[in-house]
Amino acid sequence: MSSRLEETTLASEVAYEGHFLKIRRDRVRMPDGRTSGREYVVHPGAAAIVPLFPDGRVLVERQFRYPLRSTFVEIPAGKLDPGETSLQTARRELTEETGYRAREWALLTRIHPAIGFADEFLDIFLARDLEQVGRQLDEGEFLEIDIVTLGWLMDELRAGRLTDVKTQIAVHWLDRLTSGQWDWPSFDLG
Repeated sequence: MSSRLEETTLASEVAYEGHFLKIRRDRVRMPDGRTSGREYVVHPGAAAIVPLFPDGRVLVERQFRYPLRSTFVEIPAGKLDPGETSLQTARRELTEETGYRAREWALLTRIHPAIGFADEFLDIFLARDLEQVGRQLDEGEFLEIDIVTLGWLMDELRAGRLTDVKTQIAVHWLDRLTSGQWDWPSFDLG
């Protein structure tokens, strides 16, 4: 990081703490010496999964998201529980939400979906050699699963109907991998 742009924390307090999220309010020294306030969401981190079948189809979910009061098509994902690694979270969430287990895993990328107001990171994994083992949805969790083609996902993306950022990024990665533009990652996380 460029030290010419760095801000220094002078004071920090919890402004709000709920069951899932925490909001911090900090006082910082700016690069020019002035002080300013910063508020941001503290997030435990998350993992997302691109479950890929041998024929190239992808398992996706449809889930109602209350903040936007709409149902979205998404790749499976979930927040890290205390003490979990991203890969452990990905494995757990894939089984809980979709009823599938994967034998082969590869990390595609890490993203920071809301850098202007949250410290959240999200690791996106590619999972294959899938085996159906039965869903274990959390209490109060409602979602539908579907198996779709990459072409369908690209059409939905181009039409503006695939607006979830983690899913958009995953679809772009998958498109480049399957087209040969990018090399497939090593599936060494099995």
